[in-house]
Amino acid sequence: MKIIDRLQSPTPKLFQWLRNIGLVLAAVGGVLLASPVALPEWLNDLGGYLTVAGGVLGAVSQLTVVDGVNKDDTG
Repeated sequence: MKIIDRLQSPTPKLFQWLRNIGLVLAAVGGVLLASPVALPEWLNDLGGYLTVAGGVLGAVSQLTVVDGVNKDDTG
């Protein structure tokens, strides 16, 4: 199955929920990183970790499909 097919296929409910959680984590991390005030170093580190974790969670969740059958298989 090609990546375009995966992106266009329906996503299971659980992974839709996880994708939304990932987007929220990435947004919170982005806000922490782009804060105009000086934050403690650990809070800046946390912002970076949240951004990366949220992005990975959102991407993996979006590529999960309902149908487990590979369309490229012949047989």
